[in-house]
Amino acid sequence: MTTVATLPAAFLAALRAAVNTEFVHTDVATCQAYAYDNSRRHSLPQAVVLAQHADDVQGVIATCFEYRVPVVARGRGTGTTGSAVPIAGGVVLSLERMNRIVRIDPDNRMAVVEPGVTNQTLQDALAPHGFFWPPDPTSAAYATIGGNLAFNSAGPRAVKYGTPRDNTLGLRVVTGRGIPMRVGTYTTKGVVGYDLTRLLIGSEGTLAITTEATLKLTPLPETQHSMLAIYRDMHSAARAVSRIMAQPVTPCALEFMDAKAIAMIRNYSNANLPQDAGALLIIEVDGSRAAIEDAVACVARAAQVEGVLRIEPAATPEQRAALWATRKALSPALRTIAPKKINEDVAVPVSAMPEFLARLEQITARYRITNVNFGHAGNGNIHVNLLINPDDADESSRAYHCLDEVFDLVLSLNGTLSGEHGVGLEKRDYVARELDAEALDLMRQIKSVFDPAGILNPGKVWVP
Repeated sequence: MTTVATLPAAFLAALRAAVNTEFVHTDVATCQAYAYDNSRRHSLPQAVVLAQHADDVQGVIATCFEYRVPVVARGRGTGTTGSAVPIAGGVVLSLERMNRIVRIDPDNRMAVVEPGVTNQTLQDALAPHGFFWPPDPTSAAYATIGGNLAFNSAGPRAVKYGTPRDNTLGLRVVTGRGIPMRVGTYTTKGVVGYDLTRLLIGSEGTLAITTEATLKLTPLPETQHSMLAIYRDMHSAARAVSRIMAQPVTPCALEFMDAKAIAMIRNYSNANLPQDAGALLIIEVDGSRAAIEDAVACVARAAQVEGVLRIEPAATPEQRAALWATRKALSPALRTIAPKKINEDVAVPVSAMPEFLARLEQITARYRITNVNFGHAGNGNIHVNLLINPDDADESSRAYHCLDEVFDLVLSLNGTLSGEHGVGLEKRDYVARELDAEALDLMRQIKSVFDPAGILNPGKVWVP
């Protein structure tokens, strides 16, 4: 029978004194429920606290700091890198009940929210006011704003509207000492002091824990037009991406799928996809009604490269919804086929995408690894999925040698090892390839200032 290691009685008494006793759980069933994230890694915490207010977060962290107990913040656990897995035990601090939209301020294009609000809940609340928050990961229905901020997760609209770092003005956080702090502004301009807001976004809960975020809103466009561009092969599609991004009209989404991804969706969903597609792009253009036809025409012309088979409009809301349902069906389909696949989200400069995809195909073929590619092509952010069975020792060994070469390729093209999934545990051992020793040393010093006892999400982001 699985048991949970016991924390010191004095610590548990202090923890229960710091927050409502009903919020603190040490039973095995609850600890099991918070022992994993979407990476499928698993490690039992010794306690779970279901925070409901910022004071709860402060009380938990202050107590953990005093007793030197690790604490890992968690939203809904949709991350794929193991960042929310409590590998050092200690306390999982769940923020999912901190789900209040504090204020929507249309006049100033702002919203203030707690970290447990889901992305979709926020979008639904903003729509009647004529606004949206640009980050929209595929898991928006489940992913929390706190999780979006922890990983700088952006989704398809980042190609035009940017990431959480571009759309967040300020934060309220609690540092590793248990001290609350406000950073950033309530205005769209502000240069007083260092930009700690952008530093904390993407830090995966290793520097401070967010209790409130001030978000910059964008007006909903008057209209949107989607189209499906079908290509002979993925190299043609990659060239089209470069051409689309080189002309003046920026699409609000530019998604890529290779032939294997298309075949998978055809077999595992009700999507009606062409049999002759070697690759496809889902392209969306938004803007004013007066200008949309010209904008769509500009993007469509750029998409007409050698190897294009046809470009099909999704003219009605139903057709557009079906197109995006196709894209969102990919991850569940991959989980069905290869539940223990290696899932990477590298990014390269858009102009390097044709070379990256061509050489990626050669590398995976040489190691005899089935690979499925899709992603946010407008940012050069490609989700590389190596479909392996890790219980097969030979295949697993080939896959990790393959991944090693893929990372080398990404960095040789001036790319990055993670576009939006973060580092967590999955990429921790590779960080020193991208960042030099001086940068890593400075980051460790910053970590020690925010979290002097090293209790916040220990063992993540880089090798200790």
